[in-house]
Amino acid sequence: MNEGDVLLAYKGSITTELITNVLEVIESKLQDINTASTVKKKIYNVLVESLQNLFHHIDDLPEQIKDEFDARFGVLVVSKEEDFYRISTGNFVRSGKVKQLKDKIDKINSLSREELKDMYKFVLNHQKLSAKGGGGLGLIDIAKKTGNKMEYSFLKYNSEFEFFNLNVFISEVKI
Repeated sequence: MNEGDVLLAYKGSITTELITNVLEVIESKLQDINTASTVKKKIYNVLVESLQNLFHHIDDLPEQIKDEFDARFGVLVVSKEEDFYRISTGNFVRSGKVKQLKDKIDKINSLSREELKDMYKFVLNHQKLSAKGGGGLGLIDIAKKTGNKMEYSFLKYNSEFEFFNLNVFISEVKI
């Protein structure tokens, strides 16, 4: 997750205060970088969506894991590599959610730009809000905004949890 020039790295509890602080720091750092304003806007928008996903979809950890990690533990790294920016997030997910999450990302990654737009509209018009407040649009929106495939991995932590890592890429060149 720490490849390239790291603009920001954080690991710990994911809170609303953290989200606000991270967005302020990144906005300031992006002003210092000689990058097209359209790319800066994409980075910021994808970062907002990524942080919201982290905040809303972190599973509270059981006591035996809380000794090692915060209850709402997450990881965020924003880095600049050759001709793209990478936003990497990581959090624990219950093992029972892994297949559904893999299937969703694989489906999104398989779609063309036009199919992503159609899927976004369909979900927007037909999905009910989940208990966590989302309608399942976050990953679709990230794919639409970046025009790139997402990379992910799951690392088994114990019989109940896996650590989910998602990498999102924002190209510096026009897509």
